[in-house]
Amino acid sequence: MDETAVSWRLVAKVVLVTAATLLGLYLVYLVRSVIGLLLIAAFFALAVAPAVNWLDKRRVPRVAAVLLVYLSIAASIFGIGLLLVPPVVSGVNKISADLPSNISDLRKNDTFRKYDDRYHITPKLQQQIDQLPSKLGSAASTLQDVTVGVFSSFVKLFAILVITFFFLMEGGRMLGFLYAQMPKDRERRLRKIATDVSEAISGYVFGNFVISVLAGLMTYATLSVLNIPFAVPLAFLYAFLDLVPLVGATIGGILVGIVVAFFNFPTDLIIWAVVTIVYQQIENYLVQPYVYGRAVRVHPLIVIIAILIGASLLGILGALVAIPIAAAVQSIVLDWWQFRQEGAGRKPKPRAKPAAKRKPKPKTA
Repeated sequence: MDETAVSWRLVAKVVLVTAATLLGLYLVYLVRSVIGLLLIAAFFALAVAPAVNWLDKRRVPRVAAVLLVYLSIAASIFGIGLLLVPPVVSGVNKISADLPSNISDLRKNDTFRKYDDRYHITPKLQQQIDQLPSKLGSAASTLQDVTVGVFSSFVKLFAILVITFFFLMEGGRMLGFLYAQMPKDRERRLRKIATDVSEAISGYVFGNFVISVLAGLMTYATLSVLNIPFAVPLAFLYAFLDLVPLVGATIGGILVGIVVAFFNFPTDLIIWAVVTIVYQQIENYLVQPYVYGRAVRVHPLIVIIAILIGASLLGILGALVAIPIAAAVQSIVLDWWQFRQEGAGRKPKPRAKPAAKRKPKPKTA
């Protein structure tokens, strides 16, 4: 009778726990977009926290420090836009006006004329040019959808900035409240893990920025030597795409190569292809592992494996967050291992004390 009652209680408990788990997962699925915004805001807060803390230590009020960092980021983006947009717009207008004559000039190149006769490249390009006005007209009809999409993205960006602001202002208090609910030993461990994760994310952002700057400088130097127009905008484009580990440089190289091919085919295109392929190999297997290894303090082999796994699971987003996640996992594993080692040495086996040797009694006659 008792065994039957216990078994039914166990079955009911398992059913209730399973139902509660499924319900919780379903609720998480329903609010997945909000959770995504929270994670992005937390990542952004950890990324800009060093700058805010640096200003805070210099007696700048916390609110003013956060606003100064926000304004600095906005000013940087606005300055880059002022630097890129005017030459890009004027260049695009010039290329659009000269496009028919440029296509005719391509026929003067013996190599291009050979492939053009075989694959009929020029007639296809001319057909696309003739259809350009109608395509622009149809594109205008989608302007409303694009506007709605931009407005939605702006609302999400505003929400992320507001949540990040509260994280930067109240994050210390929230963590302090969480630490206060734990035993001293667990609090010490959690503080160390949180510090390691914060330093890893900050180091990752700094390292990624340094690598992108190097990629942009390489692109600008190469295009300047080849005398290709739009060297500055193309360098910024390559640097921006290079923020995505492993695959970003490849995408940027292809886009820049298309522009290079329009001005000198195939000589400059071959030179650009060789330069970008060599640079990608150096960046992927030497620069990225070294910079990320020093900034994030993760072994270069783990960096490469983490990027490959993240890209295979979540694509570009997975590649972006793979390194901070790997650093966080490494910190947790190292803490667990150290805790086990300390636990093993906390109660050492008592060693038997050797018996004291007795001094021999002096012999008496």
